[in-house]
Amino acid sequence: MRNWSLARQFFVGQLVFVLALTSVISWVLYLDAEDNTFDSESQRMLAVATTFANDPFVGESVQAPDPSRLLQPYAAEVMDELGVDFITIMDTDRTRYTHRNESEIGGRYIGSIEQALSGSPHVEVFTGTLGPSVRAIVPVFGAGDNSAEEVIALVSAGVTVDTVSIARNAQLPLVWLLASGALIAGTAVSLLLSRHLRRATLNLGTQELSRMFVFYDSVLHSVRDGLVLTNLQGELVLYNDQAASLLNLPPSVPGQPVPVSDVGLSPSIRELLASGRRAVDELHVTDDRVLVVNQEPAVPASGTKPLGTVTTIRDHTELEALTDEVQTMRTLTGALRAQTHEHANRLHTIVSLIELDRSTEALEFATRDLEQSQQLTDEVVAAIDEPFITALLVGKAAQANERGLHLSIDVPGVLQTGGMDPRDLVTIIGNLLDNAFDAAAASDDRSVDLSIRPDEEHTDVVIIEVWDSGPGLDSDQLGNIFTLGFTSKGAAGTRGLGLALVRQAVHRLGGTIHATNDGGARFTVRLPLGGPSGRKEQHD
Repeated sequence: MRNWSLARQFFVGQLVFVLALTSVISWVLYLDAEDNTFDSESQRMLAVATTFANDPFVGESVQAPDPSRLLQPYAAEVMDELGVDFITIMDTDRTRYTHRNESEIGGRYIGSIEQALSGSPHVEVFTGTLGPSVRAIVPVFGAGDNSAEEVIALVSAGVTVDTVSIARNAQLPLVWLLASGALIAGTAVSLLLSRHLRRATLNLGTQELSRMFVFYDSVLHSVRDGLVLTNLQGELVLYNDQAASLLNLPPSVPGQPVPVSDVGLSPSIRELLASGRRAVDELHVTDDRVLVVNQEPAVPASGTKPLGTVTTIRDHTELEALTDEVQTMRTLTGALRAQTHEHANRLHTIVSLIELDRSTEALEFATRDLEQSQQLTDEVVAAIDEPFITALLVGKAAQANERGLHLSIDVPGVLQTGGMDPRDLVTIIGNLLDNAFDAAAASDDRSVDLSIRPDEEHTDVVIIEVWDSGPGLDSDQLGNIFTLGFTSKGAAGTRGLGLALVRQAVHRLGGTIHATNDGGARFTVRLPLGGPSGRKEQHD
């Protein structure tokens, strides 16, 4: 039995319960039928005896010289017609005037008569000459005025217990029919429930289910990836600790599904979980993380309709940060390569001028080139205290020069970036400049402006503004530009991630970002110098 499936154990348990319940009900119905039969026969015997006692013929006959001659034929006829085993009419001293067996006439009546002699009828079960019987004893009162309250005789009518048992047994088929119907119905219901339970539990036993629960629960909470189970109604049924950490969810409570719309998920992840669609290595950006999400329908082994979806979530934030750093290094490397190529050309020019004995022009050319190159570096280094940003801007200036773009960098005064993560600043400025370069390259003016300045009204706020001379953004793009996957450069590759990462970095720094059209696209970022004091995102 220990190896039985849960469905079989349930069926056997239900069957035993139904059998026990049916037995109890049958016994109760049997006892009830027996009580009803005895009560019914008692009332019938009382009615027969009372009818005889009130019959004037009986009252006159018991006072005649030979009562038995008059009463025995009458009593025998009534006994046969009513199915009564005996009707005994007797004197007050128990002497019988009538009896089923005529040989018993004149003998003494066996039974209780004291209550009847006092004027009150009563019913009893007593063993007489015919065996145990249910009998009623009723007094016969005198007919005269002076004897109206005088008991002159007694009438006893009864049926044997065997006769009562026959009447009781006549009701047993109905009792057994009801019991059999209850047993069959209970068995059928138990069978249907066990079949449903077998499908629901995959025909597994209690020990197997217990072990499976322990193993699965251990796996659920030990894996490093986030795991989310969602039902067909779009409710979070279960999720592990890693998923709660990645999605900023409250602790999961088994048995209490949570609607996806009631938890603070990012719009893209909320849409994915609610849709139930299949997803393979999709990138989703939350306020502080980059997540890789896979989602598959949860289909039972029987191949029936899905029960919901299983979603796995991997944290891609650190990898994406490393990718950004690699991209920054590539940008700087490209800038150095461009500068090296440009310096090689200029050095070749200076050497050629010297060979032509035009040393004065060579000196002027070298001095002018050094002043132009050093001016931007000195301005940026003097204005920004963060070496990563300085290196990025110098590299971007060289990159713009190589692509034939005019990059204007405006950093008035001295800008302190304390309290802000330089990696986030590199993400913000680098991605905005990359997008601006791509947009300006397709325009006639081919210009990009970068301004990093303190807010005039709030000195603890830094404003980063990037403008390009490109075609700008239409109204539809303005509403979706910071959404993961948005791009105006085509759908190939992994485009559409840069601005989403910019929004995420701005959010981490507690700032705001919005985009407008001003003869081209203009992105304005406002960052608090003291770190993330509030988070607010705005789209114009």
